[in-house]
Amino acid sequence: MSTGSAWRPLAALLIGLWAVLAGVVPASAHDARPAYLEITETAPGRYAVLWRTPLLSGLPLPVRLGFAEGIRNVTESARRELPDSVIERRLVAADGGLGGKRIAFVGLQGTIADVLVRIQALDGTHATTLVRPSRPWLDVEVRQGPFGVAAAYLVHGIEHILFGFDHLLFVLALVLIVRDLRVLLWTVTAFTLAHSITLSLATLGYVDVPGPPVEATIALSILLLAYEIVRAGRGEPSLTARWPWLVAFSFGLLHGFGFAGALTDLGLPQGDIPLALFSFNLGVELGQLAFIAVVLGAIALARRLPLPTAVGRYALPCATYAIGGLAAFWFVERVAGFWT
Repeated sequence: MSTGSAWRPLAALLIGLWAVLAGVVPASAHDARPAYLEITETAPGRYAVLWRTPLLSGLPLPVRLGFAEGIRNVTESARRELPDSVIERRLVAADGGLGGKRIAFVGLQGTIADVLVRIQALDGTHATTLVRPSRPWLDVEVRQGPFGVAAAYLVHGIEHILFGFDHLLFVLALVLIVRDLRVLLWTVTAFTLAHSITLSLATLGYVDVPGPPVEATIALSILLLAYEIVRAGRGEPSLTARWPWLVAFSFGLLHGFGFAGALTDLGLPQGDIPLALFSFNLGVELGQLAFIAVVLGAIALARRLPLPTAVGRYALPCATYAIGGLAAFWFVERVAGFWT
């Protein structure tokens, strides 16, 4: 059995799984955006609260704050609706401070969204924590060092790439085109370098690119890679097969803006921006490398399996058209979203 026929059935299986996921995961591939809670102590026992929830298909995330006894409103909540989220602000008072008190996120258990919580005390110490649907509450511990910030953003970076099906589909397409492991590593490195650049520039505010066109163009980049796989399979000249690192770097700049959109939704903690940015980017890279390792490991396993010749013959074309079809669907839906 040839090397090509060994990994082609695996590619078809992976694309099949993606097709199933596409039916249950919103086409933007980023709709599991987190909510954000920021609590800043302005005077002893007095806190400014900012609660930001993303809009999903035009509807706010169905989660509300539940403060423990001893925490009371000083002002009524002021609500402001933005194109992609809803922001609520209020002032609260807590007898004896927030330490040891619980904040509940009512309804979070029925979603797939996380909540990033940042609490800053009057003396400048702060805590950053990621709250998950499986444990929709937080017992406040204000004092926390940089490790907590790094851990929270690292985890979110990993989760973002693993649930960013369009980004992973792009990486999978690169794996299907680049057969040489050494060249693949250089290609992935170029992709990483490129999206790290635009992620940093966009998040820090040096470059501002509208999100919807970026998401649509990301889908188009996957469609173009699918076309490149077809050309390479026919023995026709292929830019990606010849210069994979150049294509990966060029499209990586685009994908970086997609990552930046997620990080902007999440928010960056003032005073820890470099650490949070680095940790999020590192999480994205770790998740991406883990995905590639799993794919390559599965390919190595598939090479040992006795697979019918017909499966190897038709699997790659089917997988390629599945990639292209899913990318085309995403592209059309995202472009249509410009006017909704």
